[in-house]
Amino acid sequence: MSTTSSPVPADKKHIGPLRVRMRRRSIDEPHRAATQLELLFDLTFVVAVASIVAQLGHAISAGHPASALVPFLQVFFAIWWAWMNFTWFASSYDTDDIPYRLLTLIQMVGVLVLAAGVPAAFEHNNYTAITVGYVVMRSCLVVQWLRAARGDALGCRTAMRYAAGIAVLQVLWLTRLVLTEVGELPEATAWWTFLALVVAELAVPVWAERANGTPWHPHHIAERYTLFTIILLGESVLAVSTGVADALENNWRPALIVIALSGLVLLFTLWWLYELQPAGDGLAGRRTWSFRWGYSHYAIFASLAALGAGLEVAVRNGQDHGGSPLVVGYAVAIPAALFMVFLWAAHAGMSSTPQIRPGVLFTTAAAILVAPIATIAIPNATVAVIAVVSATALAISLGGGIPLGRNDLRDSNELGGVEHPVNPVDVLVVGQADGKPGDRCSIAADQDRRATIGVDPVEGDADPEV
Repeated sequence: MSTTSSPVPADKKHIGPLRVRMRRRSIDEPHRAATQLELLFDLTFVVAVASIVAQLGHAISAGHPASALVPFLQVFFAIWWAWMNFTWFASSYDTDDIPYRLLTLIQMVGVLVLAAGVPAAFEHNNYTAITVGYVVMRSCLVVQWLRAARGDALGCRTAMRYAAGIAVLQVLWLTRLVLTEVGELPEATAWWTFLALVVAELAVPVWAERANGTPWHPHHIAERYTLFTIILLGESVLAVSTGVADALENNWRPALIVIALSGLVLLFTLWWLYELQPAGDGLAGRRTWSFRWGYSHYAIFASLAALGAGLEVAVRNGQDHGGSPLVVGYAVAIPAALFMVFLWAAHAGMSSTPQIRPGVLFTTAAAILVAPIATIAIPNATVAVIAVVSATALAISLGGGIPLGRNDLRDSNELGGVEHPVNPVDVLVVGQADGKPGDRCSIAADQDRRATIGVDPVEGDADPEV
């Protein structure tokens, strides 16, 4: 029996081990934070997000935003889903060994391939590079799940379900691409097959987690989502900086200054509103709500990406580059309003005393949607009005929010001495076999349980090792 190493903590500042057994991470690991590799991984998504934001912005400027909406949503799904699956897997099984790092590198290559194919997807409805890049990212995750199945006896069945489901779907994505390229799949049919495959992708985690829940860390997940939110808000920062630069070149034109500063206030307000939500504590106390919370973020993230395109167009329009004032106004208003609505949808019920009341978010969303019409006579003031409305919602939430009390702390999974709630999934992990009697997963899981309670392993049991 070979000696295996435990996963290296994320804060170790040295080269990862050559190879270790991929064991599950603890759900209450103290001081769990994003690793440097995860931050590097996120940087490649900056390129992909910037590409789709630029394409959407061009379509809005040209006066036909509807034509770019479908490719925007399709490509953004590929970006979001690949990032999301990597994030949740890393939260459960990040070993930081050399195979893990190299597979992450290949996934980063897939992101860049996808980003390179964005113009073709928007302009020529050509999704070849998008599909290839996506399959590269997802295929690497199949290998990671196979490693987890071999190394984590308790999560063996879950990992095998993930690996099988993802692998089958990648074959179907490639089949769809080939049939589309040879003309055997009409455009209408291609759209419906895309939706069917998206539903199947979303169903794989639900199916896989029924075997045994993966040991993701709630505060680590919350931090990762916050970091990706900041990446998306960065597109708005880019638009604001563009406006400031143009204002300097044009002798500080008042319209550009108003739009630029208003855009900065708006994105800062949206970040603050997002940060007010108790995601880490909420996920810790209600792990079974993770699907609703995680999946709702597709709309939140897509709204923020579209907001970047809208602000860019608003800045250009402030320079008298033409364009319908209503189209430009709603290019900012619709994403901002959707952000408010889905911010509530993702976090509703996760805290008994929410910091942001639903009525505040819905009223704010309605007021934002009215702003472009209300400012039709002075279109350069639209972004400013939206920013003021959003800032008012923030002020109300800060002034009227109820601080965390004893009941909230009992419901939370906050570190620092607060007792962690019992996770029903973990109870099932300890109290039932992970596979059918006699299969490899069940035998390995039984061996791990014997070791946990101090009973000698049965002779002949294999120690699953990568």
